[in-house]
Amino acid sequence: MRSLLGSRIILATGNDGKIREYRQLLTHHDIAMKTTGELGISDPPETETSFAGNARIKAVNAMRASNMIALAEDSGLEVEALQDAPGVATASWATDSSGRNYQKALNRVWQELADSDSNAPYRARFRAVICVTWPDGGEELFAGRVNGIIVWPPRGAGGFGYDPIFVPDGSDRTFAEMTADEKSSYSHRAKAVNHLVAQCLQDHE
Repeated sequence: MRSLLGSRIILATGNDGKIREYRQLLTHHDIAMKTTGELGISDPPETETSFAGNARIKAVNAMRASNMIALAEDSGLEVEALQDAPGVATASWATDSSGRNYQKALNRVWQELADSDSNAPYRARFRAVICVTWPDGGEELFAGRVNGIIVWPPRGAGGFGYDPIFVPDGSDRTFAEMTADEKSSYSHRAKAVNHLVAQCLQDHE
């Protein structure tokens, strides 16, 4: 496993919520981080059918455009009663002609649950896969997940995306009702980052 200690990396996302969380999760580690937005690098089409595949597309695109070590993540919400939708389509469910509209996505999740044959509690999970790529072709993957339930109406003003309708197991609050530190104690993204930190950002000598 390669070390990232002392490295300059590029975070391959234009999602402000993800950027905030990555800066918070990695703030105490010896890396310098830029984002694709800061360097004017456009996001590539996400054409794969898995989180790992789409994370790899974004990481390779950022690495080639910057010649830097790139970190990309693909993540999403899987609702059991919807046959694990939206899954890799999590972002596209929130995309319309004006850009990202997460209220539209929340409404769609709830409407499709109302139209389903399933009864509450609506079991769901968030999953995240991080891909780190090096200019010499090296690659590492790190995954995290958190199980929970979908609730309605949306609750909380924090977080981003689908956070206002997701309550993780072990809590009675949505991600959007938690502080950043509280969310990190549960979240799929934090778990994936913890695997990355353990393997690539600690001195194992």
